[in-house]
Amino acid sequence: MSTTDGPASAAFTEDGGPGDGAGAGSGRDAIVRAARRAFALRPYAEVTMRGIAAAAGVSPSLIVKRFGSKEALFNTVADFGPAADELFAAPPPELGRHLVLTMVELRDRLRGDPLLRVVFSLGIEDERTLLRARFREQVTDRLAATLSGPDAGLRAELIAGQLLGLGATLSLHRPDGASARTSADRLADLYAPGLQRLVDGT
Repeated sequence: MSTTDGPASAAFTEDGGPGDGAGAGSGRDAIVRAARRAFALRPYAEVTMRGIAAAAGVSPSLIVKRFGSKEALFNTVADFGPAADELFAAPPPELGRHLVLTMVELRDRLRGDPLLRVVFSLGIEDERTLLRARFREQVTDRLAATLSGPDAGLRAELIAGQLLGLGATLSLHRPDGASARTSADRLADLYAPGLQRLVDGT
């Protein structure tokens, strides 16, 4: 397996350079943050448990204890389900605004974008296919199943695209862009109406 190792992948790993930030926490969250960054910036074959452990500030044995193997750790990083649980935890009439506010909150809490890694999944076929299939199943198809009215699948794809665009924009203009100086509520005021139109199908 292989993930993108190009500079664009840094767009969704915003918790600093190697070793920066990940060691501030401990245990599972620190390991996942370090693994997300490692798999984004280097081919799968070049990522080591020892390197992830050093970036996370934990021992390699703890990673083995928590996750079992590098493949299992990659599968955790490739899981969009937990982010989708939070993103879609609002009724349709309120979903547009909820999506924006939750995206901002998740990015702050995770110190990186919860969805953008699917855009930069430019590795070999197995890895790219896994990421994109997971994204479709856990994000796009799940959202489509909650939408009523015509073209639910198309609208779900467009909403997913809008969320990826929001994440890319916020990443691109960090740390001193206008979005960094704007409250989450103001971002929602500007961005949510378009999302809500897609949710409503109007």
